[in-house]
Amino acid sequence: MSSLYQNSPTSDDRDARLAQLTEWLASTGLVEVGTGRPASSDASFRRYFRYDVVPAMQDRLGATLVAMDAPPERENVPAFIHVQGLLQDAGVTAPAIVARNVDSGFLLLSDLGTTTYLQRLDADNAAFMYSDAVDALLKFQLASQPGVLPEFDRAFVLREMNLFPEWYLGRHLNVTLDEKQQAQLDKVFEAITANVLSQQQVYMHRDFHSRNLMFLDQGNPGVLDFQDAVYGPVTYDLASLLRDAYIQWDEEIVLDWVVRYWQSAKQVGLPVNPDIDAFYRDFEFMALQRHLKILGIFCRLNYRDGKPIYMGDLPTVLDYVRKTANRYTELKPLLRLLDSLEDKAPQVGYTF
Repeated sequence: MSSLYQNSPTSDDRDARLAQLTEWLASTGLVEVGTGRPASSDASFRRYFRYDVVPAMQDRLGATLVAMDAPPERENVPAFIHVQGLLQDAGVTAPAIVARNVDSGFLLLSDLGTTTYLQRLDADNAAFMYSDAVDALLKFQLASQPGVLPEFDRAFVLREMNLFPEWYLGRHLNVTLDEKQQAQLDKVFEAITANVLSQQQVYMHRDFHSRNLMFLDQGNPGVLDFQDAVYGPVTYDLASLLRDAYIQWDEEIVLDWVVRYWQSAKQVGLPVNPDIDAFYRDFEFMALQRHLKILGIFCRLNYRDGKPIYMGDLPTVLDYVRKTANRYTELKPLLRLLDSLEDKAPQVGYTF
């Protein structure tokens, strides 16, 4: 199993970084360094620890703060700080940066609590919780300016989708496509790419979903994991939110939420497609691009990084892919390809 971690920090590396983090935190005088405990899990190389604030600072900073350990050779801390500022300026709740050591990859952040959207969402509260999330998304999108964030361009779109043949088809299913199959997949990828690149562009969180939104009594939701934000298609974050890999809703309900977003976006002047049918098509193509990427990422996390937990969400993502591909003529070759490879999928357990 050790070969899986050849590109990952070793336990010794992590212990050394934790010692460095503890030393830096002690120098700030803001937290009780002996109270650190894991604050969350993450699919990246970042780690988070929750600390009790020293009593003299609790009135100003609250009872706890969260320390982020982001190895600078693997994580982009300046990007995190940059996007945090954009969200804050837009009126979206994001963790405040209380102290920083950028060269070492350490940040001390305000604590947005322990309740994610995923933990709280149910049929009774989903409507108002998604309404809050859409309001936050609209604020972020309305603040958009070109040139401030990296562009979600053609190379970016294809690089993400190519994780699907590399890790889902190639590594998970152990399949090498023949020339005809590859040509069919390329044609589907081109149809998706043409659609998403034709959409109007705004600020794009890239992972605006139930595990990265924190339920708050005030300023709901708190937004996390935003450091990879780019400038891209207006439907991307909506697709991330409503076609969530971790929780699935009836399509009729999702359609209603999409229409409500579209109406609100038009009212505030966001550049959405003026025709609702065309906008929903844009939403579906964008969600499909994201889901193909996710199939690849979940398999990569399992086989390369030793994180099998995400494999349990593959069926949900595959269901999204199949239903969308079946609705559009230019996408049906993808459905036929998946049908032809269905018996290749591992049936029991995960392979390391």
